[in-house]
Amino acid sequence: MPQPVALITGGEGTLASALHSELDRAGWTVHVPGHSLLDVSSSTAVKDYFAGLTRLDLLINCAGVTRDGLLIHQTGEDRDTVLDVCLRGAFLCSREAARLMLPRETGHIVNIGSHSGLTGPAGQSAYAAAKAGLSALTKSLAEELGPAGIRVNTVLPGWFDSKMTRATPEAARARALAANVLGTFGTPADTARFVLFLHSLPAVSGQVFCLDSRISRSGI
Repeated sequence: MPQPVALITGGEGTLASALHSELDRAGWTVHVPGHSLLDVSSSTAVKDYFAGLTRLDLLINCAGVTRDGLLIHQTGEDRDTVLDVCLRGAFLCSREAARLMLPRETGHIVNIGSHSGLTGPAGQSAYAAAKAGLSALTKSLAEELGPAGIRVNTVLPGWFDSKMTRATPEAARARALAANVLGTFGTPADTARFVLFLHSLPAVSGQVFCLDSRISRSGI
């Protein structure tokens, strides 16, 4: 039986590295392209990269970028960069992944979201909007692709030390920690283990999973 094949976008990131290690240990063939090999914001680059794949069992849309700042100081270029990478990139990659998965009537797309998409923190209007859109995209694609046996889910890893969060002011980190009722953060390895576990659940799709202890007060 051939090895299952996974593609993780944003391959130079901390979480992508942890996902790569976890899947590799589980016997997967893993593609982990960084930005230089796969610019997810470019339709042409995405099509060209996926054209080199003959099979795909799991797509993890992990590429992300932040350009935080108050609305009145944010440039259109900053806003567009965040939306293009975090949301449009997931759309483009999911579309090409679906084209590989549909003939086999099986596959799984996992979007890496953010708690910011639930709460909309000040100074993160572009990032929060992109991640909120990612959760909505997940539900829509799960409805659309479910009849063909393709699952789509979103995972919100929670705060962890990474290349993206290292420049975050200590006060913001402290607020995030205080919002966790367990008073602790998870790790990239925790998220990687969860994603692999989630993939093993064939009846789960269209869901958004929060992997920390912040309690959402909106809705049930």
